[in-house]
Amino acid sequence: MSNKHVIFKKLSRDKSVGVYMAKRDFVDHFDSIDPVDGVVVIDPVLIKGKKVFVMLSCTFRYGRDDMDVMGVAFRRDIFLTTRQVYPELQDKERSIHTKIQEKLLRKLGNNAFPFFFEFPDNLPCSVCLQPAPSDVGKRCAVEFEVKVFCSDNQDDKIEKRSSVRLAIRKIQYAPEDRKIIPSAETTFEFLMSDKPLHMQVSLEKETYYHGEPIKVSVDIDNSSNRSLKDITVAVEQITNVVLYSNDKYVKAVALEETLDVVPPATILKKEYTLIPLLAVNKERRGIALDGKLKHEDTNLASSSIVSPGLKTKRTGLLLSYSLEEERRGTESTLLEVQCKVSTVSDGLGCHVICWCWSTVFSEVQGQRSRLPGCFRALHASCC
Repeated sequence: MSNKHVIFKKLSRDKSVGVYMAKRDFVDHFDSIDPVDGVVVIDPVLIKGKKVFVMLSCTFRYGRDDMDVMGVAFRRDIFLTTRQVYPELQDKERSIHTKIQEKLLRKLGNNAFPFFFEFPDNLPCSVCLQPAPSDVGKRCAVEFEVKVFCSDNQDDKIEKRSSVRLAIRKIQYAPEDRKIIPSAETTFEFLMSDKPLHMQVSLEKETYYHGEPIKVSVDIDNSSNRSLKDITVAVEQITNVVLYSNDKYVKAVALEETLDVVPPATILKKEYTLIPLLAVNKERRGIALDGKLKHEDTNLASSSIVSPGLKTKRTGLLLSYSLEEERRGTESTLLEVQCKVSTVSDGLGCHVICWCWSTVFSEVQGQRSRLPGCFRALHASCC
């Protein structure tokens, strides 16, 4: 195998500054985050005695450019930090953090300078919302960027000809646990029925690759005097837009409708198969996708895995998934199981990772009650 590394290089239009980076994807491992490092190259003649700065930014764009009103942009800088790399504020050797930086500095010479940033814990991952085919302009997204520019002071207006911008991504790898078999169950008693309805939902395993069928096993013991019918199974993508308020948008990304019936005093054991894919949601506006670099394919957005202490501190787009199974009638029950879709660090693609517990809804005479739980997996109507 070759030991060569791919280096990403970009120069400003006037060739005064340039940036070299060994990677553009930086991984949130849940307990640690990859730092952002690289090398800046300058032309001392072209910068004309100005200082050179490197900026790392995380921006949440929540509206299109054509929606800007009175010069107010629909965007917010979630995180912004700037470092001066030239003239050097400390010895160059103390600024080197990786072997790739050492190799680049040896190759690029005395006009190359290293930089290094660390992400704070409360930043979201790179996510964007899919626009409609007729939409124009930049999409709603959480974006990360490294910018190199030269100016007399870091707060001066940046000249585009003397600056260079390189988009990067912050992605998340979910921990694998093959010991857990997700399942959920509940027992529900209907009015005017002496015996209850028992429902159980389970998955084969906790982790799935993108494109791999998700097989959902449904076990219904209908001891009641009601018939269950018209089962609909769906995987829902739930996007929380966290900025000044907490808005939630729910989209079904995989759906299967059936005509299955469970008469009174009978049992149903059946396996349903769902495959949530971007390919079948290409034209749907508002579907959340993993952030992508130009001309690269992406996939449905990974679930946001946030430690409990940071849930109230994160802004941007936060993702979760759920599986819903529904039946229609005069009364309805709901068993809900929550799932998460995330990338796993084995290089083979993305996994669907599911954690399950149960929720039951009852609708009787306009009243609605809910038992503790989460993730809509089975919604049955009885008549």
